[in-house]
Amino acid sequence: MSEYNRRRFLQHSGSMVLLSAASGMAALPRQAFAQDTVKLGLLHSLSGTIAIAEASLVDAEKLAIEEINAAGGVMGRKIEPVVEDGASENAVFAEKARKLLDRDKVAAIVGCYTSASRKALLPVLSRSKGLLYYPTYYEGQEQDARVFYPSQEATQSVIAAVEWMAREKGKTFFLVGSDYIYPRTCNKIAKPAIAHMGAKVVGEEYAPLGHTEFSSIINKIKAAKPECIYSTVVGGSNVAFYKQLRAAGLDGTRVVLLSTVVSENEIEGIGKDNAAGYYACMGYFQSLQNPANEKFVKAFKAKYGQDRVIGDPMEVAYNSVHLWKLGVEKAGSFDPDKVIAASAGLTLEAPEGTVRVHEKNHHVWKKVRVGRARPDGQFDIVWESADLIEPNPFPKL
Repeated sequence: MSEYNRRRFLQHSGSMVLLSAASGMAALPRQAFAQDTVKLGLLHSLSGTIAIAEASLVDAEKLAIEEINAAGGVMGRKIEPVVEDGASENAVFAEKARKLLDRDKVAAIVGCYTSASRKALLPVLSRSKGLLYYPTYYEGQEQDARVFYPSQEATQSVIAAVEWMAREKGKTFFLVGSDYIYPRTCNKIAKPAIAHMGAKVVGEEYAPLGHTEFSSIINKIKAAKPECIYSTVVGGSNVAFYKQLRAAGLDGTRVVLLSTVVSENEIEGIGKDNAAGYYACMGYFQSLQNPANEKFVKAFKAKYGQDRVIGDPMEVAYNSVHLWKLGVEKAGSFDPDKVIAASAGLTLEAPEGTVRVHEKNHHVWKKVRVGRARPDGQFDIVWESADLIEPNPFPKL
């Protein structure tokens, strides 16, 4: 595990800056900021089992804030980040969101990683009329009026992933995931796509979040003799899962493993040797070659170190700050309701390429790719969708 993933950090903003409204000017709802700043909440797990995947998103968000501030800010105001630790606990996420919205008076929140943590925020967002940008791939089945979903929902990645495996690697599948809503919904989406390709599922197993003993599941995989393993095991569990798979001889040569949740950042924790040869399906890989990504990677490494890597959720976290900025500028206001109304159809030239906010469902049109992990922890891209894929968060299951 990298030194970064071992350290825990948390920056507290202890003071509240109050808005002084000029005579005759209506106060902006809920937001409070100094005349030259606006607060943006960054809410992620900096500790606990999900921190291995989530903590680094804050770095990408801070880079976006730094770039925006250097270019003059948002509507003339510099962004002041307010960072909070969700500690991999849903109740803590809700508590911290209340603090950010009600006490710190942030204009919006970029945050969460698991679907359970996001769902814990929904009542808080509704009550406080907040706005969340959720930068992680997820299972779909949601369209909240106060949330934007800039990463891929499951139909954009899961269907592409299993169809690619069925075309290129084999017709028998074993499905394995952590035991919560994302993996279970992904597998509901995967099964008809697998059947449509003339393939079949020969096994399906789930492990509790944070689980580290996979021998029983691996024995079931070996007994079922699949050609393909589709994995939605998340967080620190992947360190154990990948090591134990390889120790059991499932090293990606005869049996192909593809994950829709393991990016370059998770590989740093899993170990490059343990991940090499396995596949992932993502919207973004650090190895993408285009001017926007080359600029992004160069800036990130210059700020945080040449040994740091960038995974899909980190890039979407970076995009989320820029999408919020575009929405504010189009609305001409920091008011969340006005930003929400103005964001439909927004287009961003991101490091991954063009992304476009859907006109109706708060998700984004985007491309997805399949990559094969290399011994250096990066991915060789072996497939890319021809066009932007429309989000479909409510498929028939």
